Formats: sequence, structure tokens, C-alpha cells
Amino acid sequence: MEEVVAVRHGAVRSVVVAGSLVLGVAGAAQAQGGGPVADVAYHGQVVLSRGHLRVWMVPENEGPAALPDVTVRLRLSAELADQQELADGCVRAGMRDVVCGTGPLPMQGQGRHIGLAMDLREWVPEVVVRVDTSWNGGAADRNLSNNEHVVLALDTGDAYVF
Repeated sequence: MEEVVAVRHGAVRSVVVAGSLVLGVAGAAQAQGGGPVADVAYHGQVVLSRGHLRVWMVPENEGPAALPDVTVRLRLSAELADQQELADGCVRAGMRDVVCGTGPLPMQGQGRHIGLAMDLREWVPEVVVRVDTSWNGGAADRNLSNNEHVVLALDTGDAYVF
């Protein structure tokens, strides 16, 4: 069963993550297969207004190893209009998909902020936006809960955060 998150911006003043334990290891952590261990996370917001979809997000790496680049994928429940002007580092990957490179993700740091303004093919009352990692350079990520999001955005102009 998939969890759909729809929290209107401003409805939550603060978020406390409880029960998280991160064990530090000297040097860059390596997975059993020899690749790096990292914890990629995405935080942002989705706004739908009159067939215009805006997505703003900040990719983060909560460690323990730095990553040279990651590719975040956005999958929409509605088709995009044929013509789109996407942000640098972003490309269309289908009628409903967009992928963006995050650039380097330092250990315990943020990547470049990604802002997308996209037009939908036709007006819809709501859009489901799925955010996940398409490619992470072979890193092991043992906490997928902070980089796989499903956001329901209603066509109200409100910001829905993830």
C-alpha cells in the first residue's frame, strides 16, 4: 500500500523526526559491494494552479559518503504539454516524466535547488507527483523513506510540502 502525502504549506509549523539513529564510521562509508553508502533525501513543495504545475525541491545527502551526482525523477499522473522550458540539468523523460541532475551532494550537505514550472496538456483538478531517485551512482541508500515521496496536489494554488 502506497502512502499519499498531501500537506498544505503553512499547516505544519515544524516536523520532528523521531527514532532516527545514524551510526558514524571513520572515513567514507562503503557498502558490502564496495560502493559508497549515502542517504539521499528530497524536501520541497508542489503547487498546481489552472493547469500549471510548479515543483521546487532541495536534494540533500545525510551521509555518510559524498556523491558526485544523483538523478531525481518526477512522475506525474497527468501528461505534460508538448512544449516545456525546463530548468538547467533537467530533461523530459516521457509524456509524464522529468529527470533532473542534482549536481554534487556533499556528505551532510545540500545539492542545487531545483525549480520547475511546467504546463500540463490539459486542465485537471488534481495531480499526483511521485518523487524518487532514478540514479545515484551505485550508492547504497538504506533509508528510502526520505527520497521516495508521493504528493497529491489539488488545483487550488496551495503549496503541498514533502
